[in-house]
Amino acid sequence: MSLTPSSKLIGTLFQPDTLAMKPTRDGYGTGLVEAGQADANVVALCADLAESTRSDGFATAFPSRFFECGVAEQNMACVAAGLAVAGKIPFIASYAAFSPGRNWEQIRTTIAYNDANVKVMGHHAGISVGPDGATHQMTEDIALMRAMPNMTVVVPCDAEEARKAVRAAAHAVGPWYIRFAREKSPVFTSFATPFVPGKAQIFWEAHKPQVALIACGTTVYACLEAARLLEREGIASTVVNCHTVKPLDDRKIGEVLRKCGAAVTAEEHQVIGGLGGAVAELAARTCPVPIEFVGMQGSFGESGTPGELMAKYGMDAVAVARAAKKALSRK
Repeated sequence: MSLTPSSKLIGTLFQPDTLAMKPTRDGYGTGLVEAGQADANVVALCADLAESTRSDGFATAFPSRFFECGVAEQNMACVAAGLAVAGKIPFIASYAAFSPGRNWEQIRTTIAYNDANVKVMGHHAGISVGPDGATHQMTEDIALMRAMPNMTVVVPCDAEEARKAVRAAAHAVGPWYIRFAREKSPVFTSFATPFVPGKAQIFWEAHKPQVALIACGTTVYACLEAARLLEREGIASTVVNCHTVKPLDDRKIGEVLRKCGAAVTAEEHQVIGGLGGAVAELAARTCPVPIEFVGMQGSFGESGTPGELMAKYGMDAVAVARAAKKALSRK
């Protein structure tokens, strides 16, 4: 048995020395400038975190279209809603702990309720923020935004996919939430890798897969590593990049669940309300199978290095492989 990569989707894997390491937030900075070059209606707002959120590149390229709102995330959301009504395409950026953490009500009432064309960019999400500690380690944001009507929710797997997600958001009409990480992670997709909002991708598939590893964000790479670990034990798996958590690709995910008969979801987020919840809801409606959930298990994080925290809270490759075997034992 051997894993079969889709060469059209991903590049070289399991050779860390050959992979660039970039935080997904870098993809936001690049994609935002590209979107601004393509459409003069694209504007950017930031809450006193231009460098951290990589909004500074847009501010340099288009100073008249960049609005520094200061430490006022609630006001930033309302200003963006007004800009959208006026025909602009506003991107608002802050740490996810503050946007949507602090300004959720303004996003709900002025953006989502009005179906305003505002793009909410949540940075430094998850526990891999590391030493900043639990107050800044936002692990509830996917649930907050997924529950909101009219909102598209995207969690890119690497910096290149993040760039494409930003470009896609600029072209789409309606509210979007895109989630970014601070810590560097492998860039394993390429310029040629397709990105279609709402369409999950199979990145690896073994012959006659027994378990599906369904992930979003940087945990997609952890699932690819877990697939190799499982292969060594004779367990065949499929790895799915589910970058769009809402709307979920019901057709593709349902097809994978039926084919494998067992699944693991993985996300750097609470296991309640995020990707795992979305997949479980689909399974309950269409094809009940055993599912294990990798993510934060109802606790807050703590200060530490990103690697230490991902291992302690069970979101690394070893944890994914362990969850896969548990799901198989329930098959």
